[in-house]
Amino acid sequence: MGLLETTISGRKRRSNHAHVVAELGRGIVSGKIPEGSLLPGDTELSARFGVSRTVLRESMKTLSAKRLVEAKAKVGTRVLDKASWNFFDSDVLGWRFESGLDFEFIEHLAEMRMALEPAAAAAAALRASSDDIVALYAIAAKFDDLSHTPETIAKVDLEFHLAIARMSGNPFMRSASALIEAALAISFQLSSPAASPEKIDEVATNHLRIAHAVASRDPDKAIFAMRHVIEVGKSRIANSFEVTLPA
Repeated sequence: MGLLETTISGRKRRSNHAHVVAELGRGIVSGKIPEGSLLPGDTELSARFGVSRTVLRESMKTLSAKRLVEAKAKVGTRVLDKASWNFFDSDVLGWRFESGLDFEFIEHLAEMRMALEPAAAAAAALRASSDDIVALYAIAAKFDDLSHTPETIAKVDLEFHLAIARMSGNPFMRSASALIEAALAISFQLSSPAASPEKIDEVATNHLRIAHAVASRDPDKAIFAMRHVIEVGKSRIANSFEVTLPA
């Protein structure tokens, strides 16, 4: 087999692998494939997806790494309980997002943001370089644009929060980027501040406050400013669900 044929074969295998993982992953996370159930055997799944056993084995390894399934000798491949799923995985979060939203899930995401992002902001205040701070101000300035659409302001918001995670200098914070991205995507889909000039101004002011706290090397102010941004976003979502938050 020549180089071209080898390359095409490798691409096709990866494409087939991604298709199998996505179809089974979506089915599990949506509940169409129930927790605790056994997946069909290799022969049936290979025929269903039109893939080789090699591709199928690779797909099962990927799903196992996401903690969606577990293979046991003489038993088969069982779908794990939701409590085992790796919600820090971007695919798992994406499939959960696609399967429909409920306020409890959104609240859990907000709780994780509240646990991680204020700490990231505090670390950024202590560790950010001068270039980092200049870059953060440049991102913050992008909020102040009354022509924002829900899509454009969501993009700026994600850029800002991922910059904070990176500036924290903590690799674990950066690894949580999939969770942050999912939480922000949900927030802006349900209730975007681009709906009014007043809300755009509020978002711009609140994020500029975080940038000021990082620039002043004040971790306490950075924590407070980040917590405020998350709480405002949670309140917007609660209003869209017509849920009253505790005072």
